[in-house]
Amino acid sequence: MTGVPASAAGGSSGAHGARGTAADGVVSEVSPSAPGPAGPVPGSAPASVTGPDGPAADAGGAGADAESGGRPARGAKIAAAAVNQASVWNVANLLTMLRLLLVPGFVALMLADGGYDPAWRSLAWAAFAIAMITDLFDGHLARTYNLVTDFGKIADPIADKAIMGAALICLSGLGDLPWWVTAVILGRELGITLLRFLVIRYGVIPASRGGKLKTLTQGVAVGMYVLALTGWLATLRFWVMAAAVVLTVVTGLDYVRQAIVLRRQGMAERAAALQETEA
Repeated sequence: MTGVPASAAGGSSGAHGARGTAADGVVSEVSPSAPGPAGPVPGSAPASVTGPDGPAADAGGAGADAESGGRPARGAKIAAAAVNQASVWNVANLLTMLRLLLVPGFVALMLADGGYDPAWRSLAWAAFAIAMITDLFDGHLARTYNLVTDFGKIADPIADKAIMGAALICLSGLGDLPWWVTAVILGRELGITLLRFLVIRYGVIPASRGGKLKTLTQGVAVGMYVLALTGWLATLRFWVMAAAVVLTVVTGLDYVRQAIVLRRQGMAERAAALQETEA
């Protein structure tokens, strides 16, 4: 056994306890003067990289890459590129893009044949419902499966406000919904979005339960107005929209309060840090 080279001994019991994976870049240190069962092995390598099924010699030259400057394995760059590509074209982003494409289709269906045909209004409601459902799923998928991307962060709120704004403007233009309701809802959404950007240097305003309830109530109310409802259903949709308007105003004021508190805390922390630096 004294003539066995160190590279072959990497798969034996002498190196089995220090075995790692090439993907994690685990390097097992083997000292040239470490005594083995038959004494020190002359000419043994100072380090070896072992793969999941064998030593460095079986890893396709990964050990040579590590000794030549820590270069990654040949397949690492290809795998990283594939991951980066999938991170943009994922299911959550595709649902967001579908919602954006539904906006002009919804407007066309809503205004078809003068905007008062029950059949066209039903198709418009179907497009609006799909947009609202995909809004729920794309965010859940992005958070659950780590599919959050810069594109999604920008496109998702744009798609949400685009479909809701298009529905409100169409309803007000057709005389089904007062313009002041549209102004309150859209003004709140745009104002809170601007407020988030203004205080982002101090922190992020998290979405509250009231905000989520507001979004759900708005979606149900607008959907009921898109449908050509009559009788008691028409009365019901009025009260659902009234609840949506109240939640819109209340949650908007709460976001303003949170922004003021967040700004004050951020300014106080910056002043304290500046005093410590000067001291």
